[in-house]
Amino acid sequence: MGQLKDKEVIKVAGGTMLALEGIKILDLSGLVPGAFCTMILGDFGAEVIKVEMPTPSPLAGGGPSPKGEERRAEAAYFAYNRNKKSIGLNLRSDKGREIFYRLAQQADVIIEGYRPGVVKRLGVDYETISKLNPKIVYCSLSGYGQDGPYCNFSGHDINYISLAGVLGLMGPPGAPPAVPMNLIADLAGASLYGVIGILMGLLARNKTGKGQY
Repeated sequence: MGQLKDKEVIKVAGGTMLALEGIKILDLSGLVPGAFCTMILGDFGAEVIKVEMPTPSPLAGGGPSPKGEERRAEAAYFAYNRNKKSIGLNLRSDKGREIFYRLAQQADVIIEGYRPGVVKRLGVDYETISKLNPKIVYCSLSGYGQDGPYCNFSGHDINYISLAGVLGLMGPPGAPPAVPMNLIADLAGASLYGVIGILMGLLARNKTGKGQY
């Protein structure tokens, strides 16, 4: 292996550059898996624009608060959406889609967390966006994948860990399962593998010049 010259070494701790600086991400996800995924990418320098529908984000309705303080409904929202910009768009309207298309033409990554088929009905699916921006890396996070017998089922973390058998391993023998406080499948599954998939897509794009889904 060759050695890097001093000027080629990027000293992140010194504040000169973060690994994902210059990467622009449009976040359509809304819930924890996508929000945590883009939070990580934003922590490493990506410019993340959270695209919010006119209805409030479900994340704005709950979250932890310091002991002894009144519960802060927006705590989780602020935690997962640090380092992000935001824009409110009604993607069901022609004007909202027009604005989104302009943003997508300048973006590197789009991530969405709807049930399969929703982004196609909204007109912001990969097939549509890739015609406007062939270099886009597009990530879809859904509970049971984009096809298969369960793809249209709604789901939450407890559903996924139940189906996988993980929940049955928690708690004392002969007692009901002990539901974990943390979102195991959402965070350790969808979020982290979303990050990995997006980074691999960007790496492949550097080699081929083309985006991925």
